[in-house]
Amino acid sequence: MELFFLLLLVVLMAIALGSGFPVAFALPGSAILTIGIAAGSGYLFAGDPGAYFSHGGPSQWLSAGVTNFRGIYWEAERDTLIAIPLFVFMGIMLQRSKIAEDLLVTMARLFGPVPGGLGISVVFVGALLAATTGIVGATVVAMGLISLPAMLRNKYSVPLATGTIAASGTLGQIIPPSIVLIILADQLASAVDQAGSLRQTLYKASTGELSMPSDYSVVSTSAGEMFLGAFLPGLVLVGLYMLFILGFALLNPKSAPAVHEEGTFTRAFAGKVVLTLVPPLALIFLVLGSIIAGVATVNQAGAIGAVGAMVMAGYRLRDGKRGAYSPAILAILALLGLAVVVSFFGSVNIKLIQTSDDVLALVLAIIAVSLLLIAVLWSGWRTLKFEDTMRGVMVETAKTTALVFIILLGAAMLTSAFRAFGGEELVKNFLQGLPGGFWAQFLIVMLVIFILGFFLDFIEIAVVVVPIVAPILLADPEANVTAVWLGVMIGLNIQTSFLTPPFGFALFYLRGVAPAVVKTLDMYKGVVAFICLQLLALGIVGLYPQLVNYLPNRSSLLSETAPPPKNPRLQYCMETLIYEDFQQNGDKILSAIQSVESIDMSYLPEDLRDDVMDGLEKAKEAMPQMEAIHQAEAEVAAAAGAYKPVHTQVRAIERDARRLDDRIADLQVIVDRSGETGIYTAAQGERAQARIDELKARHEALMAQIPSDWQDTYSTFAKIQKAEDVARMTYRRTVDQAYEPIAELKAILNGADLVASFKPELEALKAEVPTLEPEAAEEAISAMRSRVGDAEGTSDIRDGLNEARKIMRSRQPNAEEAVAEIDKSIAALDADLAWRRKGAEEILPQLETFDDAVAANIGVRAQNRLPTDMALDVAGCLSGHRDISLSF
Repeated sequence: MELFFLLLLVVLMAIALGSGFPVAFALPGSAILTIGIAAGSGYLFAGDPGAYFSHGGPSQWLSAGVTNFRGIYWEAERDTLIAIPLFVFMGIMLQRSKIAEDLLVTMARLFGPVPGGLGISVVFVGALLAATTGIVGATVVAMGLISLPAMLRNKYSVPLATGTIAASGTLGQIIPPSIVLIILADQLASAVDQAGSLRQTLYKASTGELSMPSDYSVVSTSAGEMFLGAFLPGLVLVGLYMLFILGFALLNPKSAPAVHEEGTFTRAFAGKVVLTLVPPLALIFLVLGSIIAGVATVNQAGAIGAVGAMVMAGYRLRDGKRGAYSPAILAILALLGLAVVVSFFGSVNIKLIQTSDDVLALVLAIIAVSLLLIAVLWSGWRTLKFEDTMRGVMVETAKTTALVFIILLGAAMLTSAFRAFGGEELVKNFLQGLPGGFWAQFLIVMLVIFILGFFLDFIEIAVVVVPIVAPILLADPEANVTAVWLGVMIGLNIQTSFLTPPFGFALFYLRGVAPAVVKTLDMYKGVVAFICLQLLALGIVGLYPQLVNYLPNRSSLLSETAPPPKNPRLQYCMETLIYEDFQQNGDKILSAIQSVESIDMSYLPEDLRDDVMDGLEKAKEAMPQMEAIHQAEAEVAAAAGAYKPVHTQVRAIERDARRLDDRIADLQVIVDRSGETGIYTAAQGERAQARIDELKARHEALMAQIPSDWQDTYSTFAKIQKAEDVARMTYRRTVDQAYEPIAELKAILNGADLVASFKPELEALKAEVPTLEPEAAEEAISAMRSRVGDAEGTSDIRDGLNEARKIMRSRQPNAEEAVAEIDKSIAALDADLAWRRKGAEEILPQLETFDDAVAANIGVRAQNRLPTDMALDVAGCLSGHRDISLSF
């Protein structure tokens, strides 16, 4: 019966959407009706409202439980979604202030002399508008009103002209900032949590281990990472559009002729181009650049974009009038002033004011911020006064934002109902039962999303389909894809929904403003080529995941909050790079180790000297151990060829067997609760028992299909794999033990001057202690002890201070004894300083040379962050897919 109500849910939703009922009410309405009918039927025919639910019943659906319905009420409070109204405001403000119109007209004149130049200009402007607005309807309408008549007037092919405008208008869905990417990031955040739990469960079931290595965990994403990930694929799509139009124009010049306009390339026109292009480009730089540089979050970047759009609208609405650019100039001067303050004085913090320079920096910053605030308020007043722009923008922003959030709420209810009837398990079982593994599942999901794009809007697809399929795809260890790659691939696929008939919204928008001479059939013909180009871009990004993953990885590894080199996720790629470094520079590294071994360290403290020599011995072991890793890795790869087919077969059988076990457990509950005292009738219990017997027989038949030698095969491969893991862990311990004593010795020798500065303070303390009360003397000694502890390797100096503190805090404090202990600390300092200064002169320079040779290989795990060149290489390495399925 669950399947019947699941089908009823889908049919009700399809009827509601097909009849033109508002999406915001069709989604939750179909869920509520189906839940109500199922609960009523269960009560009437089975005596239990939850009888026809796969998970619990209607009360569980309403109270969260398995379906997490309660999350609906928190949907609008998630931080990621706050950026939506900000970017919508930015886009509509730029549209209403006619900045988009200026871009179209100017770029059309600039690209006109090139074959297909008008079409290329439309794509160029579409990309710019996408990076500043992301509002498809407004972009298509604007370009349809301005560019389409010009293209038709210059005898452009009607299908080419309409297809170019419709496709260019959809670029805002994939080029950041994009509402689609924000929604996808929000949906994928929860999908990652579910996928992580699924993968952990799979690892436990497959290996018997309770905890899964952290480098096997599912990699999450955020709106900022989605923006970074979509940037290069968006440029690939723009490039494909432009190349297609140029190629079409060269092959068929009459259908896309060059447009030569006299007097175009003049000094005045050059100024117009600069004035038209620079502000939008500057806004793009501020919004996307702040995210890429890690200066601002997506929400903060959205606020920057909204304010920037308002400043731009402020001068555009007064174009040609005196003082039109005054607020914008004031804002630019204020920003330059802030940049100067930060560059000269560093960060300005009112809580950290200590010097007159800090006060000056604060005053200058306040002046600059005040000027910026005046410029923003001035621009806002203009948008409010002229053409009632601000009111119109706010109303449209509220409408668009409300639409998005209502659909999110309704889709959450629909998804909850889908899960309540076992739809998620049904989809999961179907996908995982497909031959071909992950890539077969992925292609089916992409095909379904593409087909749904013919009938549904991008928001419905993103919030209904993604929560169901994303956890399944992300949990699969075969491809081990990142959430950002999956999100961008889905985003590219969803983008086609704006062009695919019969419900391609870009076609509707263009049809509304196109002249009567343009036939709808011509528009359909025109978008076919661009749909194919979008699918081509989808294939390119699928084959080269680096296009998506590299920028987010690069940003993460170069940011101030970059993960340390000991992060487990980085080790595989780091060790691959270090192996290559050892191969190329092994002799140099070995020579550096030997040169340090030859240094006379006899005057160093014995324990310190022994630690250093042990570390050097460990360093010499690093390269052989890395070679052992490489050999173990090759052995795993050689064994995997014959093992993988058997592994795939057995894991599929075990997966199907676990499903039967789960179903048997559910039916056993019915058997246990049937009879006179139970909630199920005796007949229901008998039917459930018969079904259990049938499923147990199927379970035994399934398990019989597992090859008899599977355990031996698994154990043999597991030993080979374990050898690689042991080799890696041995290497990591070795290099940690090798570099730590060297780093400690460097820090000790570099601290000679700091240690020398303690002597006058100790002498002063020695004279001060007899004059102080015991409690005050104890505090003074403790403060000096902490100060000495700031320097590395000062335990001998602190010993006397420790004893002096104990004496002054005892029941019978004795200042003379405490002073004697301080004298011991001074003597220890003198002795310590002698070998430190000698070591700083003789040993430290050679240690610096040694460090240059080993810091990026043997010593890299001990660094605070990866070196920049290695971080870039690791980012590239992490950007590909890595199959980890054989570890499950």
